[in-house]
Amino acid sequence: MQYSILSLYFPFPDGAVFRRNGGGAPQTGPPARNRFTPPPAGVMVRSGGDTLWGSMRLICLGLGYTARAFVRRHGGRFSTIGATARDPDSALNFNNLPVDVIPLWDGDAALRRAAGEADVILVSAGPDASGDPFADRLRACLTTPGRGKHVLYLSTVGVYGDHGGAWVDEATPPRPASDRSRWRLDAEGKWLALAKPPDLAVQIFRLAGIYGPGRSAVDNLRSGTARRVVKPGQVFNRIHVDDIADVLMRALERGRSGAVWNVADNEPAPPQDVVAFAARCLGIEPPPEVSFETAGLSPMARSFYGENKRISNAALREKLGVRLNYPTYREGIAAIAGSPPP
Repeated sequence: MQYSILSLYFPFPDGAVFRRNGGGAPQTGPPARNRFTPPPAGVMVRSGGDTLWGSMRLICLGLGYTARAFVRRHGGRFSTIGATARDPDSALNFNNLPVDVIPLWDGDAALRRAAGEADVILVSAGPDASGDPFADRLRACLTTPGRGKHVLYLSTVGVYGDHGGAWVDEATPPRPASDRSRWRLDAEGKWLALAKPPDLAVQIFRLAGIYGPGRSAVDNLRSGTARRVVKPGQVFNRIHVDDIADVLMRALERGRSGAVWNVADNEPAPPQDVVAFAARCLGIEPPPEVSFETAGLSPMARSFYGENKRISNAALREKLGVRLNYPTYREGIAAIAGSPPP
């Protein structure tokens, strides 16, 4: 059995042949870096004295855009990091990240072991019509007394539904309008039901529209795919992916089990304004405005415009003490464009 690995390791059985970083001479036996190794000496103590940063073990259930940003920004605070992969091909996409693969294509044994040994579980894998892909599978692994585990579940502000442009906060009753948002709300409930402080703490993060390098109006303009769709009165909140990563770390330090956080910027804004601002940052003309009715949007895109609300992030600022790196789309878009705000 022979593998070519790009900057990551599979959990090889003894005697398996593997290659590191896509080349080199074959070696036998398990890889030199074992998953979830004992913590090193000289770890840092969190304020409060109950958690040792540097000895904590992180697993990511799903390693998408946001989870990758968290690993890049804060991975050094964990002794080991694991991430799930559905198949060997998707595992190869973990290139250049300091993570160990938790394979899902050969049963749940590796997943259960990793979850049982983890201190922090970042859940970004989304649910579908059949429910959350992990909550029920890991129930027994996550409720072991004495471990002090933390679950960070990434949800969406879509669970609030449409509010006609009015402000909503964490006390606003959810009323999801789409199947996707209903599935998310159900998944939130499943994870919250597992919480048993102090053995298992669960926090929910309702994310606004995520943007960042490679996923922004700047990138769309550069690729020629940007559009300025205008629907009068329509606004959206956004959140830079690096701010999400920092909020998650702050919640680990100061959050409480059962908390729900709106993770959004300070300024809901019309989407066409964001595209126009990005064009100014790049020194180019923005694309022409097109009305929502004639834009020919996909059903998925049209569903986003069917919900209009302003997301309050007051709890983040006042209870967690978060200060966003990119408090509005202007700072974030300008940073991606590589220019000061015009």
